[in-house]
Amino acid sequence: MSYQPLLLNFDEAAQLRQSLNTKTLLGKALTRDIAQTDEYMTSVGIEVPGHGEGGGYEHNRHKQNYIHMDLAGRLFLITQDDKYRNYIVDMLSAYATVYPTLESNVSRDSNPPGKLFHQTLNENMWMLYASCAYSCIYHTLDESQKRHIEDNLLKQMIDMFVVTYAHDFDIIHNHGLWAVAAVGICGYAINDQASVDKALYGLKLDKVSGGFLAQLDQLFSPDGYYMEGPYYHRFSLRPIYLFAEAIERRQPEIGIYQFNDSVIKTTSYAVMSTAFPDGTLPALNDSSKTISINDEGVIMATSVCYHRYEQNDTLLSMANHQQDVWVHISGLTLSNAVNDTKDIKPFSWGSLFVTDGPEGEKGGVGILRHRDAKNDDTMALIWFGQHGSDHQYHSALDHGHYDGLHLSVFNRGQEVLHDYGFGRWVNVEPKFGGRYIPENKSYCKQTVAHNTVTVDQKTQNNFDTARAESKFGQKHFFKADDSSLQGMSGRISGYYDGTDMQRSIIIAELAEFEKPLVIDVYRITADKPHQYDLPVHYSGQIIRTDFDYQTESTIKPLGADNGYQHLWNVGSGNVSGSSLLSWLHGNSYYSLVSSATPDSKVIFARTGANDPDFNLRSEPAFILRQSGQNHVFASVLETHGYFNESIEASVGARGLVSKVEVVGHNDSATVINISTTSGNGYTIAISNLSGDALEGQHTVEFNGQTYQWQGAFAIV
Repeated sequence: MSYQPLLLNFDEAAQLRQSLNTKTLLGKALTRDIAQTDEYMTSVGIEVPGHGEGGGYEHNRHKQNYIHMDLAGRLFLITQDDKYRNYIVDMLSAYATVYPTLESNVSRDSNPPGKLFHQTLNENMWMLYASCAYSCIYHTLDESQKRHIEDNLLKQMIDMFVVTYAHDFDIIHNHGLWAVAAVGICGYAINDQASVDKALYGLKLDKVSGGFLAQLDQLFSPDGYYMEGPYYHRFSLRPIYLFAEAIERRQPEIGIYQFNDSVIKTTSYAVMSTAFPDGTLPALNDSSKTISINDEGVIMATSVCYHRYEQNDTLLSMANHQQDVWVHISGLTLSNAVNDTKDIKPFSWGSLFVTDGPEGEKGGVGILRHRDAKNDDTMALIWFGQHGSDHQYHSALDHGHYDGLHLSVFNRGQEVLHDYGFGRWVNVEPKFGGRYIPENKSYCKQTVAHNTVTVDQKTQNNFDTARAESKFGQKHFFKADDSSLQGMSGRISGYYDGTDMQRSIIIAELAEFEKPLVIDVYRITADKPHQYDLPVHYSGQIIRTDFDYQTESTIKPLGADNGYQHLWNVGSGNVSGSSLLSWLHGNSYYSLVSSATPDSKVIFARTGANDPDFNLRSEPAFILRQSGQNHVFASVLETHGYFNESIEASVGARGLVSKVEVVGHNDSATVINISTTSGNGYTIAISNLSGDALEGQHTVEFNGQTYQWQGAFAIV
């Protein structure tokens, strides 16, 4: 068979050519890529920079060079304009002239350096995309051009990855995934099947100790979840799809898309299904707050899943939200489907529980979703999986956070209760070289930076990676059959010595409320009394409280370590019985009403203390501080009202929930009561039993009152 480009053969390119200058998603993507590539080719031309600081000019120039070579390759096939072909030839030839003369760059962390970049990960990415571009022009080159580019550039890069850094090549990790994909695609591009085999089956060719098939077999839980969380998971989708497409075209007998029960589809859906309704991905472990389903890897996944797996409405809704497709034959299939479909609803993957761990045995992520008549989605997420560490690869790249039972809530188009995410200024070289800032460890990874309980102002798992890796949560229950009353519950044990925790989240659609209530019942059992802090991280302005508080004229940090040193104490108030705190975020009012003990306190805080380089974002939080031994935090988040400053409109600034109290709790059950300003009351009962008993008939008595219900939870 004559040589065909790796990702887009000549017949497919001719089909995509018909979308030029159209208003379809593919047509718009082509118009964008042509404008971007033409501008780069004209303004920058052929430049091969030397070494520079991490994230600096040289780094970004090398990165932009490979991005635009890749774009130019596909544009050459689609438009048949030789300017794209000539650009790639000139760029690759220039690199081939320089590459053999370059010394290794200087590593900025424990990841070994390449010749172009400070870490081999970036060098893998460069070779992968450059190889894709090379395959698009291979058929136009004479033998001397091929020899120059392959012998002085591509083969030397392969040698670096499979010989010089052989000890990293087979590591089962997202960096290893990029390495095998880069070598495999390069091998296909230069007709080097021996290198392809190493990329597919590992250096030992055993399909287990390394290689792409081992990566697909070992990286993900049975539900497709990747332990480091959605931010790093979506990054893995690009090498997966680029290499998979090349394999399917060059070695279809492998059946890569059906491998391991179609794990490529499963793991793609696992990323997509965690997304908030606005498309952003939740910040689990080290995560950017801005990465969304518009990420390049997710766009690839959406297009290929629709083209190769199933043409379902959710993928169609995803593409309509993304307003983008991959410039590829799969993107044409999806683009045509969007163009031919009317009334595409907002995407929703529904409520689901995604397991973590290689056998699905290490907790996971619970997500409840509720869509109202106006297509507004309320989403609540709790995480209690394994520690998202990759320290087996490089200790400096431990992306795991140390706590469990974090809660995030989203509705009305915005994240209401949120996670800080990572502490990093990506590629902003004056800010610590664009790397993870020191505060990522001292604040972002600490438990107080999350919406979960700290004990005695300490971080869960003692901020110890080895201990954290030995711990993981367990699902207590997950029930989402009835959209008007959904619930999920997770448990963690021993994250603090002698302490067990159980968090149950219920989304309840009740007639008198504008939006579903998010009911949060956090139960702690301990072998001795402790101080318990439940931080609540929000955005917006405080509107009112039902308790008195004092602001601090001279602010001081809340503590000396465990993240508290980065929180300013800006005010506090003593509460008893119950506390109500309302804030305005965007056009919506939110109220959190929480149970309280006689010596409870609410502390108002803000990030930014002990931050000499102004690395941290200044964000508000409040902390519910209570003490005891066996203890329950019961809270209700109510969404209410509407505010529009431009027309001076404010409606429903006061919510209906007035009080939340814990009726009682023991090993069998927890019962709470919710009071409203209308005089209505709602009693919520949650079973604390396990196994078959969880689903049975329950009867408990607290304060002389008997409560009965069936199943894991109920309104009684």
